[in-house]
Amino acid sequence: MRAYSTAIVLLTALLASAREPAPKAPTDIQPGSITYEDVPYPYPVQYLNMTVYGQDVRMAFMDVAPSGPSNGRVVVLLHGMNFGGFYFGGPIEALRKAGFRVIAPDQIGFGRSSKPVIPYNFHDMAYNTRRLLQSRGVTRATIIGHSMGGMLAARFAASYPGMTERAVLYDPIGLTDIRWDRPWRTAEENYNETIRESRDQLYQGFSATIHRYFPQPGEWKPEYEKYVRILYAPTLSGDWLRLAMVRAILQQLTYLDPVVDDWAHIKAPTLVLGGDKDGDNFPALAKHVADTIPNGHLVLLPNLGHVAHIEAPDVFNRELLKFLESELAPKK
Repeated sequence: MRAYSTAIVLLTALLASAREPAPKAPTDIQPGSITYEDVPYPYPVQYLNMTVYGQDVRMAFMDVAPSGPSNGRVVVLLHGMNFGGFYFGGPIEALRKAGFRVIAPDQIGFGRSSKPVIPYNFHDMAYNTRRLLQSRGVTRATIIGHSMGGMLAARFAASYPGMTERAVLYDPIGLTDIRWDRPWRTAEENYNETIRESRDQLYQGFSATIHRYFPQPGEWKPEYEKYVRILYAPTLSGDWLRLAMVRAILQQLTYLDPVVDDWAHIKAPTLVLGGDKDGDNFPALAKHVADTIPNGHLVLLPNLGHVAHIEAPDVFNRELLKFLESELAPKK
């Protein structure tokens, strides 16, 4: 997640080119729960109780059975920074129709899971995901991670090779070690910048983030606005300051815990999958990731951005299932 001020600059440039004013925060949005109880999820949500850093928390997840004959395989879907499992309805449906059992957790700090003020890192997230799988009787699974979840999928696959059947890094972020590209910002700096912003600035920041996920001219659709509203609604909650601090800490995650050294340690066959318009350098950086993984493979989706499973679900599902169902020879 980038700082909101950066997002606002991007949005301002985007809208200036279109000669449109920056959007005002809609007045019809009701205060939203910081644990997303008011956000529809595509399948029933369950919870795993655990203790982290001395705090009792619960981890939300969906565990969805195949809709037809089972192939005996399990897929785990790991969400991105600005989402929770709620946006995976399409991929879950495609996977369960193909015979897969699908588990989609909300990491602690995201979605319907608890929002403790704790250090956040990919080691803990991978460990908590492993605990969840063990609690569900799963000993081996394909790990698919989108955006930030792509970084987590890399950490999980490198850390738990015995549990990882295959891996998919889907439009992952963290493709470089950003510690050498930008100065360090404390959680207090991130937090104070956020809480000083007006309602309009907050909405504009979230809007810029979601617009950036659909970079092709004409690709923005009115239904995408719901993701902006989901991000904005908790800012109206009485618990917003807690969530603002959690998000401020999470902004440090990619800086504090890079995964560039994890890729070479991934033993499972791994697909790096993403839209070729997901940033100017994404194709070259994604190729580097695939080349670094011992059994890595690369598929770039033409003219798509950061969330292909929403932008072009048929294209995304086809390439994903092709990889999951294929017989892969070791890369030479």
